[in-house]
Formats: sequence, structure tokens, C-alpha cells
Amino acid sequence: MALQRHYLSFLIIMVSSVACYGTLPKDSLSLFVEGGSPSIDDGGTFKDHFIKQSIDVLSLKNFDKLGDISSSLKMVNVNDYGAQGDGKTDDTQAFKKAWEVACSSGDAVLVVPQNNNYLLKPITFSGPCKSNIAVQISGIIEASDNPSDYSKDRTHWLMFDSVQKMSLKGGGIINGNGNIWWQNSCKKNKKLPCKDAPTALTLYKCSDLIVEDLTIKNGQQIHVSFQDSQNVKVSGLTVTAPEDSPNTDGIHVTNTQNIQISSSIIGTGDDCISIVSGSKNLLATDITCGPGHGISIGSLGAGESKEFVSGIMVNGAKLSGTTNGVRIKTWQGGSGSASNIQFKNIQMDNVTNPIIIDQNYCDQAKPCQKQNSAVKIRNVVYENIKGTSASDEAVQFDCSQNFPCQGIVMQNIELQVGGGGEAKASCNSVKLSYRGDVTPHCP
Repeated sequence: MALQRHYLSFLIIMVSSVACYGTLPKDSLSLFVEGGSPSIDDGGTFKDHFIKQSIDVLSLKNFDKLGDISSSLKMVNVNDYGAQGDGKTDDTQAFKKAWEVACSSGDAVLVVPQNNNYLLKPITFSGPCKSNIAVQISGIIEASDNPSDYSKDRTHWLMFDSVQKMSLKGGGIINGNGNIWWQNSCKKNKKLPCKDAPTALTLYKCSDLIVEDLTIKNGQQIHVSFQDSQNVKVSGLTVTAPEDSPNTDGIHVTNTQNIQISSSIIGTGDDCISIVSGSKNLLATDITCGPGHGISIGSLGAGESKEFVSGIMVNGAKLSGTTNGVRIKTWQGGSGSASNIQFKNIQMDNVTNPIIIDQNYCDQAKPCQKQNSAVKIRNVVYENIKGTSASDEAVQFDCSQNFPCQGIVMQNIELQVGGGGEAKASCNSVKLSYRGDVTPHCP
């Protein structure tokens, strides 16, 4: 009974989170239209036509009937289905059984208790479920470090597939145990072939999600991936891995719409947040990033692909010691666009490339050949970005000669070389305008 009261409180908190954060502020993603010319008034708001975009309310409707919850709430503890939680026994089958029960029940909570360490092989939690579902991770979930356990699928460890109206939280730890994968990466040892490694936590084809108050560490490759999903609220995550761990992006967003990421601390060996093709209407606030490669849109256009990203706002971030700050990266030969993007209210501390657009991105052993086509980059605003650069060039716009970056606005920028030196800007094929005080300027 005490446990049921505990999770009733948990669900009340979850409903409160939906009420408070399900809808963004009215002007939170007010961006100008595709192809328009940016114009900023003294207050920093966009004139003329603009798009008002907001994240839909996360509708966990049944959870607002507290009387019904107290009578129908089903608690599904993985220990009751055979999980040992000793860090040595394979608990995969116990988790599968517990999930099947929780998913097929109405208004259920899957409980992963604290003070236990559960060892899991690759596992998929499949939906759709009968009704709303909550996953309370209070203990530790640790990945098998035996590569042969991933022979059927080298790209996923924990995956939630086609689950709607779910809350994933609890203050626990998800440990990808990635060291064995990093040691055998071609980026660590160039003599080895390049192979995929698992993403630690994947949310695939999911909607109406709350993911918060969790630590995800030592991912085999990407730590958390939102793929083909919509209506997502992420907050209070701590994502960590060693600075030299390869391809360990913190939060990866692909083909996902309406997502809010807030109040999270991310330090890994790759991008803190990476946003790639098909992603639209993303708001990131109160992000602490470092070490890592910064906050990136892209890469886009690899293999001559056509890719689109739009409606992105990063508002409130601190980046420390990262190799990049806020970056847009695209391959030559691709097509599509990255448009309607804002980076604002960002503090840089010893960041090597604080502001960078690279339309000539090339992450491969052989030099990339010059191509005629490119992913178009337009309508990008940099506002209130201050701090120090670890390199002389604090601003780099390396855009395509055939498809120059258009509608780039810099407003109230103050970047210096660490120690107080004067920073420089490098600008190729960019249509740029300034508002307020901007340092450095393009030559």
C-alpha cells in the first residue's frame, strides 16, 4: 500500500509536469518564414511574417483522474518477475516479462527498484500499450559488455518502440558500459574496421513522452536517441562519458518533431546535442555542455542525400572546453535545407570554435571532392553570445559558393580569445547582417 501511495505521488508529479511544460511560451519558437529576409527590431523580435510554432500538450489524460488511479494503478516490479539485481545475473528475460504485464495493463508503472544493479542484454520494450504507462528507474541498469550478445542488432541496447503516453524517470542510472566498444572503434585505432556500436537508449516511433531525472553514462555510442517521434519533454538528464570516447553523442534527435530539452548536463566525447534530418520544432533551454563537440545541427546531406531541419531554438546554454560551440555542418553534394534557427543567450568558456557553419564538412579518411550542390542554410540568428574562444577564429562561416548562407544575423556578440586577446572571424560566401554590438566582425 505504501508503494502504491508512493507511485500515486509520482504520477501526480508527472501530470503537473505536463500541465506546466506541455505547451511552450507563445513566442518561444517564433521564427521567420522560409526564404524571408530577417529583420530584427530593438527588442530582438522578428518583424513581418513569422512562424509561431509550439510543442503540443503531452496528453496523459487518464492520469488526471486521481480517484481512478488509486483504485486501478498496477505496480509491476521487475523483482517479482525474476530479476536478481546483483549486477551479475542476466535479468533480460525478467524485464521482458514485467514489461509485457505492465504494457498490457491499464495505467501501470514498471518499477526498477533502487539499491539494485540489473544486468541487461539488448532488449526492446514494444508498444503500443493498453493505456498510459510509467517506467520508474530508481536503481541501476547496466549493459552487457560482451559484443556477441549484440550479434542480432549491433545498433541498439535499450529500445522503446512505438510506445505512446509514457513517462520515463526515477533518479536512477543507465550505464552503457561502453569501454569495450570504444577500445575497438576505428576512431581510437585506425587499423580497425569501422563498425556500428549500440545506442544506449532509443525512443523509436514514440509520442507524448516525458523523459526526466535520469543519469545516462558511458554509452556504447550515442547515449539517448529520439527517432521518428513526436511530442517529447526531456528534462533533468545527466549524460556523461570520457572526453575521448568516440561517437558518444549525448542527446541525438532525428526525424522528431515537437521536442523540448531543458535543465540537462551533458559531457561526452561527441556532440552534447545533435539534431539531424527530419527534426522540426525543437527548443533547448538551460543546457550545460562540456566536454564534447558542442551543440550541432547536422551533419546533413551525406551521400548526396536530401535532408531538412527547421524551427530550432537553443535559448540558454553554457559550453565549457568543447571543440565547437553552436555548429551547423553539411556535406557537399547534398540538398535540402537547415532553416529558421536561433542560438541565443549562450555563454562560451574556452570553446575552440564558438560559432561555426561548415558547408564543406568531411568526416572521412579520404578528402571529399568538390561538389556543385549543397544543403541550403538560411535564416539563422545568433543573439547574446559571449565568452572566450580557445582559438583565434571565434566565428567561422564556411559556406558554399553555389548556395551561400542567407539571412544570417548576429546580434550582441562578444567573443574574445582566452586571456583577453582579440578574436577573428572567417567568412566565406555568407549574406550577413549585424545588430547591436558584435565582436568579432567579418573582414
